[in-house]
Order: sequence, then C-alpha cells, then structure tokens
Amino acid sequence: MAWCRIPGITPPSLRHSIDGMNPHESAPGRASPSWLFRFLGRLVEPWLAIRREPAGSDAELVQPDLPVCYAIERYGLSNVLILEQICRQAGLPSPLVAMPGDITGQGRAVLALSRRQAFWFGRPRSRTHSEGLANLVAALEANPELDVQIVPVSIFVGRAPDRQSGWFRVLFAENWAMVGRFRRFLAVLLNGRNTIVRFSPPVSLRSVLQEGISTETTVRKTSRVLRAHFRRIRTAVIGPDLSHRRTLVDGVLAAEPVRQAIADQARRDNISHAASWRRAHAYAREIAADYSHTVIRSLSFVLTPFWNKIYRGVSMHHFDSLKQAAPGHEVVYVPCHRSHIDYLLLSYLLYTHGTVPPHIFAGVNLNLPVVGTVLRKGGAFFARRSFRGNALYSAVFSEYMAKLVSGGYSIEYFIEGGRSRTGRLLQPKSGALVMTLRAYLRQPRKPVLFQPVYIGYEKLMEGKSYLDELSGRPKQKETVWALLRAATGILGRNYGRVAVNFAEPLMLDDLLAEFAPNWRDERAAGVKPDWINATVDTLAERIQININRAADVSPINLLAVALLSTPKYAMSEGDLLAQLDTFKTLLSAAPYSDRITVTALSPAEIVAYGEGVGVLARTRHPLGDVLSFEGEQAVLQSYFRNNVLHLFVCAAWVAGCFQNSRRMSRASVVRLGGLVYPFLRRELFLPWDVEGFAAQLEVTIDALVGLGLLSFDADSGALQRGPGQTDEVFRLRVIANSMRQAFERYYIGVAVLVKNGSGTVSSAELENLCHLTAQRLSLLYAPSAPEFFDRSLFRSFIATLRELGLVRVDEAGKLVFGEDLATWANDSRLILSRELRHSILKITPEMAREATLPATDG
Repeated sequence: MAWCRIPGITPPSLRHSIDGMNPHESAPGRASPSWLFRFLGRLVEPWLAIRREPAGSDAELVQPDLPVCYAIERYGLSNVLILEQICRQAGLPSPLVAMPGDITGQGRAVLALSRRQAFWFGRPRSRTHSEGLANLVAALEANPELDVQIVPVSIFVGRAPDRQSGWFRVLFAENWAMVGRFRRFLAVLLNGRNTIVRFSPPVSLRSVLQEGISTETTVRKTSRVLRAHFRRIRTAVIGPDLSHRRTLVDGVLAAEPVRQAIADQARRDNISHAASWRRAHAYAREIAADYSHTVIRSLSFVLTPFWNKIYRGVSMHHFDSLKQAAPGHEVVYVPCHRSHIDYLLLSYLLYTHGTVPPHIFAGVNLNLPVVGTVLRKGGAFFARRSFRGNALYSAVFSEYMAKLVSGGYSIEYFIEGGRSRTGRLLQPKSGALVMTLRAYLRQPRKPVLFQPVYIGYEKLMEGKSYLDELSGRPKQKETVWALLRAATGILGRNYGRVAVNFAEPLMLDDLLAEFAPNWRDERAAGVKPDWINATVDTLAERIQININRAADVSPINLLAVALLSTPKYAMSEGDLLAQLDTFKTLLSAAPYSDRITVTALSPAEIVAYGEGVGVLARTRHPLGDVLSFEGEQAVLQSYFRNNVLHLFVCAAWVAGCFQNSRRMSRASVVRLGGLVYPFLRRELFLPWDVEGFAAQLEVTIDALVGLGLLSFDADSGALQRGPGQTDEVFRLRVIANSMRQAFERYYIGVAVLVKNGSGTVSSAELENLCHLTAQRLSLLYAPSAPEFFDRSLFRSFIATLRELGLVRVDEAGKLVFGEDLATWANDSRLILSRELRHSILKITPEMAREATLPATDG
C-alpha cells in the first residue's frame, strides 16, 4: 500500500529483551524529552491553558501495567507540545520519550494518523499513513508476549471561549480543515488558553491483532477504526463538517419526494414547473439554517456577560453521561419549553462545555429582521405554525429534516409546541417526532439518541405576559421593537439561578425493537408501517416522563409549594421553616429518581434567599414574623410550584386521605390511590405503573411515619394522624393542599357527568361544563391557580375516563356510563370535605341550562 510502509525486518532495537523493564520507563538515554522539545515546551507554555477531559482521576486514563502509546488525529508540533504539557501535569508517561525498546521506531511514544508535508514556501500535501503504527504492529507480531495500550487523544485549540477572548480570535477557532503551520501558530497564539484535550479509554493493541490477517491489513483496519473514533469526537465537540447552505437546499430540492410535490403543485395550481420549483426553492430558503461557527463563537462573547448580568448562576447536572453517549449518535435534544431564553441558554451551555450546539427547530414568528438572520446563523431553522393545506411546504420541510438527521446534525426541538404558561409540562405534539422517525427509517445511518432536558428558572422574563394571557388577553405578537423593549427591561433586573438537568436519554432503536422488531425487514420490503403513531406517542410520553425525572428543586420551588398550600399564602416563620424541612426530608426519604437535584440550602437559608430575590415578603409582628407572597406574586409563584408538583404527588395523596378522617387502613390508602393514579399519571407525566405507584406510596407512608406526621399500628394495619390542631396536623394539611385543586377538578368532572346523566352530553359539552363550574367555584370561594379551570386539563381527564372504560361514546356522540363511574366517584370522594363536595354539586350546571350560556375561555 502506498500510504503505509511495512518494514521488511524487525528493527534491531525490537530484538532486545524488555524483561524487567517498567512499562512506563523510558529507553536508556531518553529519560526526558530532548533539550529542543523542553525548550519549545517552555516557550509555548505561557500561551496555553489546557482543560483535560475527562477530569477524573489520573489513574483512570491509562493502565499502569502496559507500555503507553498516544494516538492523535493530526501531527503538528503544537499538538505534540500540548500533549506533552498535559501528560506532565497529569503525571502520565511523556509522549516525547521513546517506549521501551523504541518499538515505534520514531524515538517517541506518540503516533499521528495524518500530517501535512511541505517546505516553508511549497504547496502542502496531506500524508495519511502512520509509520509508527506499522512498526508497533510489526513488533507485536514478532513478540507474542508484548502488548501496548493505544490511548486516543483529541486536541482542540480555541474551542471554549472566555470573557477576555477577542473578536479576532473567532477566525482561528478549531474546525475541520487541516490548516497550515502559520495558521496553527496564530491559533495557538490567540486561542491557546482555550484548549481542550480529551483522553479516550485506552485500547490494547494486542486485542486488535487477529490470526490469519496480514500486518498490512491490521494496520489499515486499526487506522480506519481510529479515524472513525476521532471523527465522532470532533463531530461531538465542534459539529459536523457543514456543507454550504446552498448545497443543502439543492439537495432538498433534488430529493424525489420534493420533486414529486413540485410536479403535483404545478398541476394543481395550473402553473409552470419552473414557477412551482421557484416556490419550493423559496420555501427551502425560508426554512434552512445558515450555520456559522464564527457567529456561534461570537454570540458566546455577547451572552457570557449577559448571563452574568441577569442570573446569579447557571448550574448544569448529568451532562457527562451525555458526552459519553453522544459520539456516534444523531443527538436530538428535547427540552421542556418555559421561556424564549431556552433556545439561547442550552446552545450556549453546550458550546462552552465542549459540545456542538444543535440546529434548533424554531417558530417562524422568531424570523424577525436582523434577529432572524442571527438566529439562522446560530443554527435555527424556521417552521410555520401549521403545514395544513400546503403539501409542497410540508414536503420541503420534511425533506430538510431528513437531511439533518441523515447528515448527523444534532437537532433541538420542543415537543410541547409552545411555551408552558402554567409551569406544567404540556401534552406533547408529535409532528417533529414523526418527521425524525420517518427520516431515520429512510436512511438509518446513525442511531438516534433523544436527550430530554429539564430547564428550571427562579424568575421568568415572560411572567407578566403569561399572567395576561391566562387572564384572557391575546398573546402579543413578536416584533423587533417589542424585543428591544423587553431587553431594556431585562438588563435592569436579576432573575435568580437557572438549573439545566440532562435526563436519562432514550434510544430510538430500543423503542423500535419494542414496537417493530422487524422494521429493517419491512423497510427492505417496502412495507408501509402501521405502528408509527403508537411508537411516536410512547416516545413523546417517555420524553416528558424523563424530563420530570430530572427536575431541579430550587429554594423558590419549595417556598411556592409550601406557601401556596395555605389560605392566605402566608405562614409564621417557624411554621415555614418546619414545612421546608419536611419537604426536603420527603424528597430524600422517598426519592422520585436518581436525577432529581435538590437545593443544598437549609430552611433558614431558603427563607433568606427568597427575601433576597424579592419573592418573599416579611411582615414584622410582636408574636413572630409572618412570611408571605403578596399581590400578583402568589399567582406568579404557582408557575414554580407546578414545576415540581409531580414530586409530591404521593405525599399529597397520603396526606389528603387524613384531612377528613383521622384513621384509615394502610391498604385502603394504597388501593384508593390506585383509582386516582391514571388521571394523575396522564396529567403530570408520572413514571410508575399502578404497581409501581403502590410501591412508592408505601415508601412515602414510611417517610411520613418517620416524620411523626402519621402513626402506624402494625397489628391492625391502620394509619392515624394526630388529634386537633397540632403542628404535625398543620404540616400534613399543607402537604395535602398542594394537590387539592387537582382532586377537585376530578370530582367536578364526575359530578357534572353524573348530574346530567348518561347519554346526555358529548365530550366537548362536558369539557365546557367543567370549565364553567371550575371557573365559578374559583370566583365564589377561594381564588385558584390559573390552570384550575384550564380546558386542556379537563380534556385530558375525559380522555382518561374513556381509556379506563368508565365512559364510552354512543352513536349520537354522547358519553354513556354505568354504575362503575358512580362506584369510582364514591370511593375517591373521601379526599374532599363534605362542604366542598356540596358546593361543587350546588353550582354544577345541567346541559339544558348550559345551552343558554356562552362558551368562555376565562
């Protein structure tokens, strides 16, 4: 092979015995790098600040009992000096000292897969062979007792920007091009203090050798595996080797589905094929991102001081697991959607932590003058709110998504479809997931990894506008001027801390194996799959469940859960401290998942923090200070309570069982919880099946008993709360009230249905009646959270009733039910007081009267 010189004989040095030599000792006379390399190392050291990955123990990087040879992707003096410095800092063998016996034949323990060769003024050319690797393979074949560990090392200069970085340095950031000596010199000079060196797990070269395979074939195979490995790492760190936007658009228009859609559009609208093609071309340009590493890096300079100005800090958890899993996968980020800041924040954090920012599926409403251009160059591609009635646009967009998936570009989209106005996860919309799945089925080049992400804020920039929208005002249209006004207001405020938690990823291949084990055979046979909808629905639900399983519990979340569970959103300081401690204990004693993160602040520190960020108001009083939410702050805080409400479902159910009864059997608490659980699971995306929920209830009961809020008589199997108005009874009531409005909604739904009778109302009519009842209940009695009369929650409740078989739809489209529904309502009503049940029944409208009332959205 022209690219690989295989020695005809083993070098004399390899015939010397290496018995008795330490694998990490240098050959005689080579105890340290030569004076030239030492001099050059000292010369370049002031220009380098290296971040090593992984940042764990040095002993984990290499095996102590085998000789070490480092493998780098591209040879260059700067790369070798960077590797030498980080190895010296980590206490690892020097790459510039020959291995025992100098078995690479090059006087050093590092090999490169490719290098540029040229005189100073000649035309450089790339050389892709590694003589050192060929020598190593030959040495191992000559000595069966010899083994060497290959440690792949990836080096990126100018990857992680800091606040002191200059704009000129952007031009010399790490990319896919094999640059010349002068450009590399400038890159080190300008960006050397932002260098990442990533060590991969060592590989035994002996394990690669196979009997019956020639030395040349082994070298070629090893080189190919190493190149693929380095490509995966480089793709994960700086992104795919991006084609020009025009090339990608041309590829979309040349695809067969788009060509067919162009022809259909021309025929349908009676226009020329050229006119139809121009329309498709305009759609493609309207959609496509114009990804620019230079703009991404430039944005990082702008955003760093911006985050520092408006936030007290941004924390990120469980990211290392993604970095280990991402290489070799098509990564699709699916975060929850709380704010417009989500787009910028996630991309910024990925970039500054050494991972390429994704292409972002954004609404066309953000394609504003100037702003849209910047977002497009930052990786955003734009979609219209609806594709309905425009087959050509749908075909172009679907094909563009397919190109991104097959090309290995990481993608980000929000399956909720829009920002949550209540703090709860919204019911997912499946459009983007369907396009991703179909694209993968067409060209399954890389396995697809879905990465759910939880984003938690302590204050929302859009909080006031969310309140306006929930009160019935129309959503304000995004404009450049509105954006400038918002930015001006934002810079003068502080929005607390932000938490970004990476949930457990989901592998698309695992889901396909579950729903369609023979999908590859079906694809080859051209069979149209009928399992896509079921697969996508399950995938969407699991994404939401995993997001909830990675929630962050901040001081603001805990304050919101505690104070909003009281009638006047206020507590004495002593009661609040005790309640906060109770919630923190429950989270640790009955853990929801191993990815939940909880503030480390003590209850007193949480209170001080709430006052410091202006959320908590203190009223001085001789008998003890009172802490509360004042004015519209209470409604705003319902958002942050809803972020973590799912974590307290089990405790709230158990505590609720003892608000109207002092004593109940443990088995009854668990059994009745199973009746309500399907509705809670659908509304809050809970992770357990019915048996798992029962087990979690048991753990929660033990935790409540341990806290002294309940007592358990093992002989009778009964649970009991304390008498009267003790502190323990008060804390138990606060826990129960956190979920009380959800249980009220369920009772409203059943009460309206039973009062009107079987076969009387349709699903839409029942939804409207429930909405009006909840709205009136909120007006007449205690004020409720904005989502209390949310139509979508009643719609979800009705859908669950149908899934459980408690109601069905007759031929006339009306809901029909039997005794099962009345039995269910009778069993589950104990969690509400008699007075509250009477109030609900009193104001529940009947269909004949409702016919005269206009539908309202509140």
